[in-house]
Amino acid sequence: MTLRQRLENLPVGRKLLAALLILLATVLITANLAFISAAYWISQQSMAPQALHTLGKLIASPALSHQALTTAAAAESLLKRLDGYEPLRAAVIYDSNGVSLAQLQRGDKLELPLHVNQLESWRLTEFRTNLLTELPQPGGRPGYLLLVASSELPGEFYTGTLTASVAILMVSVILWLLIARQIRRLVTKPIRRLEELSRQVTREENYALRARPGNQDEIGSLANAFNTMLSRIEAREDQLKRARDDAQSAFDQAHNLAEETRHSNRKLELEVQVRSKIEKKLTGFQNYLNNIIDSMPSALIALDEQFYVTQWNQEASALSGTSINEALNQPIFLAFPPLKPFMAQLTQTVEKQQVEKVDRVTWNRNQEPHHYALTFYPLVGGGGRGVVIRIDDITQRLSLEEMMVQSEKMLSVGGLAAGMAHEINNPLGAILHNVQNIRRRLSPELEKNNQQAELIGIRLEVIDQYLQAREVPQLLDGIQQAGSRAARIVSHMLSFSRLSNRLLAPCLLPGLIDQALEIAGNDFDLTDSFDFKSLIIERDFDPHLGPVPATANELEQVLLNLLKNAAQAIHQREDDSAPGKICLRTRLSPPWAEIIVEDNGVGMPEAVRKRIFDPFFTTKEVGEGTGLGLSVSYFIITNNHKGQMEVQSAEDQGTCFTLRLPLTAAMPHKDQ
Repeated sequence: MTLRQRLENLPVGRKLLAALLILLATVLITANLAFISAAYWISQQSMAPQALHTLGKLIASPALSHQALTTAAAAESLLKRLDGYEPLRAAVIYDSNGVSLAQLQRGDKLELPLHVNQLESWRLTEFRTNLLTELPQPGGRPGYLLLVASSELPGEFYTGTLTASVAILMVSVILWLLIARQIRRLVTKPIRRLEELSRQVTREENYALRARPGNQDEIGSLANAFNTMLSRIEAREDQLKRARDDAQSAFDQAHNLAEETRHSNRKLELEVQVRSKIEKKLTGFQNYLNNIIDSMPSALIALDEQFYVTQWNQEASALSGTSINEALNQPIFLAFPPLKPFMAQLTQTVEKQQVEKVDRVTWNRNQEPHHYALTFYPLVGGGGRGVVIRIDDITQRLSLEEMMVQSEKMLSVGGLAAGMAHEINNPLGAILHNVQNIRRRLSPELEKNNQQAELIGIRLEVIDQYLQAREVPQLLDGIQQAGSRAARIVSHMLSFSRLSNRLLAPCLLPGLIDQALEIAGNDFDLTDSFDFKSLIIERDFDPHLGPVPATANELEQVLLNLLKNAAQAIHQREDDSAPGKICLRTRLSPPWAEIIVEDNGVGMPEAVRKRIFDPFFTTKEVGEGTGLGLSVSYFIITNNHKGQMEVQSAEDQGTCFTLRLPLTAAMPHKDQ
C-alpha cells in the first residue's frame, strides 16, 4: 500500500493531526530558510561591500601603499596581516604595471586574474563581492589592491539559528499535543459514536435508535441528519411492510392477468402470423401483377384524377425515355410530352367514364417512324377516379395489313391477268405474225416476190419506192413495236397467274447489287434522259451476311426496277442544290436478310404510297410506263421468294424500299 493510500485510510482525527504537523514543519522550515537567505543577502549586499571599502581605504594610505609596492615580499607581508579578517576570502596586490605581486586566499583556491586588464572578464564569471582600490605612489603610476569578500556566513550564525529552531520546534510540539487532545475530544469521539450507532442499527435492524445530540457544529448537524434519516427509514419500513402486503395481493391479481394476457398474446400471435402470410401473398401477387404489366408489349400508364402518374410499366419507359422513378407522381405531360395533344380525350374519359380511342398516331422511336394506337380507359375505385392509357405499337400490324391487302389485290389481278393474257395472246400473235409476213412479201430478196411482180407487170423497186414515200415501213415498225410492248405486258400479266416452281440457289447479295448497278448505268432509256453514272452511289454491306437463297435473275430484275425508279425520281427534282444519291445497304436481321434501296428524289405522297404496288398504277405520262414494274417486283419478292417488300416515303423527302428475304429457302410449289 502506498503512503498516499495509507494517509487516505487514516481516521479523520489523525488526518487533522497529520495535516497540522505537516503545516508546523513546513512553517518552521520555511521561516529558517527565509531567515538564512535574508542574512546571506544582507551580508553580501551591505556588510561585505562596506567592510571591503573600509579595508581598502586603510591599505591605500601613502605609507602602506608605498611599502607594499616596493617588493613582492613586502606585498605578501602586508597581505598576511589581513589573514585574520573573517569577511575576506582573497586579496591580490598589483604593481604599477598591473602585474600581480602577491596573493592571499582563504579556503579553496580561486582563479584570480594575474593582470589588472583581465579583471573585467573575470568579474563576469565571479558572483562574490569584490573591490579594486588604487595604491598611490609618489611621482609614479599607482598600484592596485583587489579584495574579494567571502560568501559564507559565520559559524556562530548557524549555531544560533539552529538553537532558535529547536526551541521553536519544542514549543510547536507542545502546542500540537494540546490541539490534538482537543481534536480528539471535539471531532474524533463524536464521529466514533455515530459510527458505533450506525453499526448497531445495521446489526440489529432497529431503526428506532437515535444519536445523542451534540454541539451545533457540522458533527452535530450530521447527528441530526442521521436521526432524521433513521426516522424516515423507520417510516419507509412501515410503508414497505404495508406495500409488501399490497404487492402480494397485486401479485396474485397480476398472475391471473398474466395468464389471461398469455392467452390473448397467443391469439394475437396467431393473427399476426396469418396476417403476415396474407401480406406476403398480397406482396407476391402485387409483384406478379407488376411483372405481368411489365411483360406486356403495350405501354400501360395509370393516372389519377389530376393526371398524375400512378402506374408505369417498362414499355412506357422504353417508349418515352423516362424511367419509372422519374415518372411516378409526375404530371403525364411532363413524363410523356407526346400525350399533351390528347388532353381533351383524357378529360372526357375521366368526366364521362367512357372509353376513348385514337386509331393512329406516328411518333419517332430510335430515329424511325412508328405508328401507335391509343386507348383511354376510365378508372374507378376506392382511391378515386382516374384513367388508364394503353399504347400499342401497330407499325408491324399496319405493314402486314398493307401486305395482305396487296396480296389480295395480286390474287384477284392474277386471275384476271391469266384470262386476259390468254385472250390477248391469240390476236396479238396474229398481228405480229402478219407484220412479219408483210415485210417478207415486200422484200426484193425473195425470188417468189419478184416472180409475182413480173406476172402482173410491176417492179418491186417501184413498189418499194412508193412504200418509202408513204412511210409504210415506219408504220409497220410502229405496229411491231406496239405489238412487242403488248407482248411484254401480257408476259408480265402471265407471271401473276403462275406459282413459282423455281429452285432457289445461294446468292451473294453484294455481287448481285453491283451487277444491277452496272446494267442500270448502261440502260438506254436512262442515259437518253440523263447520265445515271453522275449519281452518288453509297454501298453499306453487312460483312456478317452470307449467301442468301434466291433466284438471281429475278432478284436482279427487282433491283433494276428500283434503281430505275430512284434515278427517275431524282431526275424529277426541282432543287438540284444537293447531288443525287442512292444508298444501297444489306443487313442481317434474323430470320431475314434485308436489302435497302434509298434515294433522295421527289418522294411520294401517302395516297400514292398506298397504291404503289397496284398493277397498272403509274404516275408517269401515258406511254412512258405500264404500271407493272413494282407490281412484278412485289410478286417476285413475296410469291417467288416468300419474302416481304415495304416502302417508306414522304413528299420531297425521298423514298426507301426494304426487301426482306428469308435466310432459309421455302419448299417449291408445283405449277397449277
